[in-house]
Amino acid sequence: MAVPLERKRNIGIIAHIDAGKTTTTERILFYSGLEHRLGNVDDGTTVTDWMEEERKRGITITDAAVTCPWRPSTGSGQACEINIIDTPGHVDFTVEVERAMRVLDGAVVVLDAVAGVQAQSETVWRQADRYRVPRLVFVNKMDRPGADFDKCVDMVHERLGATPVAIQIPLGVGQDLAGVVDLIGMQARHYDVASQGAVFEDGPIPADTLEMAQLHRDEMLRVLAEHSDAIMEKYLEDEPIGDEDLRAAVRKATIAGHIVPVLCGAAFRNIGVQRLLDAVCDFLPSPLDVPPVRGTHPKSGQFIERHASEKGHFLSLLFKIASDAHGDLSYLRVYAGRLTLRQQVLNPRTGDRERITHLFRMYASQRAPIEEAVAGDLVAVAGLKASSTGDTLCDPRHPIVLEAMSFPETVVAMAIEPKTSAERSRLDSVLARLGREDPTFQRHVDPETGQTIVSGMGELHLEVLKHRMLSDFHVAANVGRPRVSYKETIVRAAEHEAEYVPPLGGHPQFARVRLRLEPVPGSAQLPVQFLVGEDAIPRAFRSAVAEGIEGAASGGVLAGYPVVGVAARVVGGAFHPTDSTEGAFAAAAARAFREGAEKAGMTLLEPWMRFEVMTPEAHLGDVLADLNARRAQISEQAIRSGVHVLCGQVPLSEMFGYATALRSLSQGRATFTMEPVAYLPVPEQVARAMTIV
Repeated sequence: MAVPLERKRNIGIIAHIDAGKTTTTERILFYSGLEHRLGNVDDGTTVTDWMEEERKRGITITDAAVTCPWRPSTGSGQACEINIIDTPGHVDFTVEVERAMRVLDGAVVVLDAVAGVQAQSETVWRQADRYRVPRLVFVNKMDRPGADFDKCVDMVHERLGATPVAIQIPLGVGQDLAGVVDLIGMQARHYDVASQGAVFEDGPIPADTLEMAQLHRDEMLRVLAEHSDAIMEKYLEDEPIGDEDLRAAVRKATIAGHIVPVLCGAAFRNIGVQRLLDAVCDFLPSPLDVPPVRGTHPKSGQFIERHASEKGHFLSLLFKIASDAHGDLSYLRVYAGRLTLRQQVLNPRTGDRERITHLFRMYASQRAPIEEAVAGDLVAVAGLKASSTGDTLCDPRHPIVLEAMSFPETVVAMAIEPKTSAERSRLDSVLARLGREDPTFQRHVDPETGQTIVSGMGELHLEVLKHRMLSDFHVAANVGRPRVSYKETIVRAAEHEAEYVPPLGGHPQFARVRLRLEPVPGSAQLPVQFLVGEDAIPRAFRSAVAEGIEGAASGGVLAGYPVVGVAARVVGGAFHPTDSTEGAFAAAAARAFREGAEKAGMTLLEPWMRFEVMTPEAHLGDVLADLNARRAQISEQAIRSGVHVLCGQVPLSEMFGYATALRSLSQGRATFTMEPVAYLPVPEQVARAMTIV
């Protein structure tokens, strides 16, 4: 029986690596009845970490989608259908979080009760902010020594800039954790550990916890009164406030983004997960609670809004492609209407129609064939021919294009070559397949060496992709060491003119192009603007001029790296009525760009990373000395739960192999995370050492 839209929840589980996302998801599947055993990350028995690399490394690499039912014991108590995406926590796979946030209505942010808000916690929080996704916070691992619930709540406010509202507090802490206290119903829930948390008992709050619970409840009421007139009136009049009034106020303020409810527990010890599921149903939005999706008409460009409705015109977004032995699977978020087998849908980007031949409800790596999907569903289809990540699929009679998805630039590259010429086509096919699956995996052929260069978001990213190429797809190839993806840019503005005249004896050709190059710091694009009339460069030759500029920029000027952060303005030119050709204008524009860039002065750019290192005090000195030797700029040093935390920025080129070095320096006790932050100039002495300048 179909679940009404108002009882559907599309949520993501997001967090810093090792905060317990996958363990929390496993408990959700267990308590909702979809799994009859508890999976364990360390044992490689989890449902959502199904890839060989995920189980071997004990981390999530790719999004996994599952659907489960839940009947909350709070609120209306009506059964909900929860579509869950378990996302990676490692920054190398941040694209998986990005595209999940694009299609989800809500999110659960999992925090480590000891570490609190960590580096990747901030990254995923910003991603959720970008897409205005309402969220809950689940403070996990309250059973660990050093767990501090109040500290985590404060960090959500201080480091994430949110308004956290505790709607639970822990019942005990560390090894004494026995359950949670619900501040809305003012009840304590004790869990029976022997039953794997499936058996629990609700009762009065113990006397030694009652005062703390009352203080947190008063704070909850104070914040809610700021966002609810009904609560404000009763709060000021000191009238009793019913549980349903509180839940309604929390739900409204959460969906509006005014507050972030905070819950707690210990997923590994099976404490607090059922209350978390209740909160997902009670406080996170259904597809009806979020604003309608906006798009444009593919021809007129007119803005169009589509509300979530099973009776509307079909509209979906293809947010992920996954490759496996059975072919490509395309994941869709259905925003409106219905999708059935053998239905034809339009891809307005390509103008092609796709026929739906296979439709699935996904359960991580398992497929369950279905006949129909409706608004609010997350489903997968097989057999699409011409559609890519970020494409809109819609009713051919009512076309609409949703906003495209954007992805970060790659920062690490490596060379890959087939072992035999016979393997060339197979390698190209596998690389193309991986590129469709992962938009942050890119490839190109080095024009000088003929090598295929692949690039990604980090060492681990490329290592996983290399393993998939060699082991999963059985490609016989030689793979080089990862290296930094440098860029080039100009130092100042310059103007230069160049013309193309073929060598003596060649067919007469002529073109002249005058360019003004201006620095645009931080831009990854190279806009080409024409500030001349058709008497200088006719419209028929302008695309050739742009192609010549873009080709010269991609091949580099200083050291063969792509040129970025430059705006090219065509300010002059000349043509011949019979001798000018597109090839001549492309060659003249390329020459004008290269010589103009040399005149403007070139500098090399290298990717810098934002890092966070957590180390015990005994190893602090060694870790600091090592970071300084790597040209790190440390911006923050703090102590959290007895562990020293170092934050700052460092060139990526200095951090290859850092995981091994840090383990050696700290006897395996220190950890770190990194994420790209900016491209910055390479110091002159470093560039000289690279024999570049």
